Amino acid sequence: MRRSLTSLAAALLAAGMISVILPVSSASAAACATAWNASTAYQGGTVISYNGHNWSARWWTQNETPGTAGVWADQGGCGSGGGTPAPSCDHPNWVAGQWYAAGSIVRYTDGNHYIAVHENPGYDPVISHWYWDPHTCGGTTPTDPPGQGGFVVSEAQFNQMFPGRNAFYSYSGLTAAMSAYPAFAGAGSDTVRKQEAAAFLANVNHETGGLVHIVEQNTANYPHYCDASQPYGCPAGQAAYYGRGPIQLSWNFNYKAAGDALGINLLADPWRVERESAVAWKTALWYWMTQNGPGTMTAHDAMVNGRGFGETIRSINGSLECGGRNPAQVQSRVSAYQRFTQILGVSPGGNLSC
Repeated sequence: MRRSLTSLAAALLAAGMISVILPVSSASAAACATAWNASTAYQGGTVISYNGHNWSARWWTQNETPGTAGVWADQGGCGSGGGTPAPSCDHPNWVAGQWYAAGSIVRYTDGNHYIAVHENPGYDPVISHWYWDPHTCGGTTPTDPPGQGGFVVSEAQFNQMFPGRNAFYSYSGLTAAMSAYPAFAGAGSDTVRKQEAAAFLANVNHETGGLVHIVEQNTANYPHYCDASQPYGCPAGQAAYYGRGPIQLSWNFNYKAAGDALGINLLADPWRVERESAVAWKTALWYWMTQNGPGTMTAHDAMVNGRGFGETIRSINGSLECGGRNPAQVQSRVSAYQRFTQILGVSPGGNLSC
């Protein structure tokens, strides 16, 4: 009778002709941290668990799901979960003006990868992070400058700059808004980053009377900011698009453009700019980072490319102030900039006036 394979193996084992190789258990995964909660605000460095992995917050975050937002760094599997291989980096280059569906992954010109969290018509991944998030690819993660923990202006310095500010203009609102424009105060040397932060804050200081005024004070101007020739009109009302926020955003077309870039329907609800601190700060950063105004470049580019503080004035209100039109207003901005750079411990640089 033919012996079974089982009995044959047992005989060979007893004879010492084969050996049993027992599986070696892999090192146990790390213990899982406290589970992530969408409503909880997390500071940079906080570790939570989600989907069988531990995740570390790179900067302040709230309601950004681990694994879909660049703020979270994957720390590997935890508990009974295991690590997963790094995602493939075989993704197409980003193309301006090309339509991208949510979930699309592209390689940007800086070599980093970004994932579309909302469909968009080819918006620049490093300009508006409402549409794009940094994406981990091949074990590397884009190193966008963080919001709260990495801002070159500390909360103490911010309070020193604006001792009489309205509580609406909070430091936490500003740092939360920076997630929409991570390149703000994040390009170039430490000196350049501090100069840009000081330049932005000096201009909003002038626009708001030291971060005091949330809305435009001259109510007689309110009905004048509706350009009815625009195809979308003024759905919130003829007098709804008056100046609000740190840059005093005004006109229906500016509310439309800012809202489109930020993923917020500000055309229908412009009052959000005076109700929500982070939204107000985001509109100011939108203008600073993306709009030339009456100038030839954005205020961000002026500071990063060494054109000087005077060029930021031109981009914000140059048609009314530059070229000797209103030297007192220009000097007000320059004086604030010089004071803020002194607080930050950097030189103000040249080309201060316009």
